[in-house]
Amino acid sequence: MPQPKPPRLAFTASDRPEAEEALQALTARYGQHAPAKADVIVALGGDGFMLETLHKTLPDGKPIYGMNRGSVGFLMNDYAEDDLIGRIERAERAKIHPLAMHAVDRTGAVHQGLAINEVSLLRQTRQTAKLRVSIDGKVRMEELVCDGALVSTPAGSTAYNLSAHGPIIPLTTQALALTPISAFRPRRWRGALLPHTAEVTFQVLEPEKRPVSAVADNFEVRDVVEVRVTENRELSLYMLFDAGLGLEERGLAEQFSS
Repeated sequence: MPQPKPPRLAFTASDRPEAEEALQALTARYGQHAPAKADVIVALGGDGFMLETLHKTLPDGKPIYGMNRGSVGFLMNDYAEDDLIGRIERAERAKIHPLAMHAVDRTGAVHQGLAINEVSLLRQTRQTAKLRVSIDGKVRMEELVCDGALVSTPAGSTAYNLSAHGPIIPLTTQALALTPISAFRPRRWRGALLPHTAEVTFQVLEPEKRPVSAVADNFEVRDVVEVRVTENRELSLYMLFDAGLGLEERGLAEQFSS
C-alpha cells in the first residue's frame, strides 16, 4: 500500500529577525510551496502575525500552523525545527468563525470589516463614550458610559477581552462575550455572555461631543454612530495546534494560571 504523501508547506514569516532566520532554516529543510499549491500554511511570528495570516487566507480557508517567533504566542506552537511534518500530521484542528462588523460613520458611509479576535468600540478623546446596546433588535442597556466595549469570539476571549476582565470562552461553547472597557455607569456591570447567533448593535450617543472609533482586529473606522456585530458562519478558519495543546486546553490552563 502506497504511503500518503507528506503535506506540502508554505512558510511565511513576520519581519522580526528571529522569524526571518527561522524562515530560511525551515525552507532549506522542508522546501517551500506557493500558498495556492500548499496543504498547510506555516506562520512564523507572534499572535499579531498569526491574525494577519488568518485574514490573508480567509478566501480559501487553508489550515495554518503557527510557530512562535514573536513575543506572546498564545495562538502559536513552540518553535522547533525537528519533526515538523509529524507535528502537523498529529496536530489538533480548531475551527473558528470570524465576526462581521457593519459600521456607519457620521457622514453616513458604511464600512465592513472582519474580526477573528474581537470588534472593539473605543473613545477617541478625553470624554468617555456613551453607548446604547441592543441585542437582536431589543435595547438591553439604554446608556453605557465607558471607555469602550467589545464583542469577542471564543478564540479571542483570552486576548483584549481577558485584559478587560471579560470571561474566557471554551471554543465549543458557541458563545460571544460582550465586555465593557472601564465602565463608569453602570459601574459594576461586567458584561454578558451571548449566544453565537446574537446580533449586537451599538448606537453612539452624543457622537460629536464624544466621538468613538470601531476596530475589527486591525481595521479601524473613526467617528462611528452605529456598529452592528454578528458572527459570520459562512466563513471558516482553521488553526493547527500540537496534540494535547489545542485552544481548549490553552483556555483552560489560562483560567488556572497565576
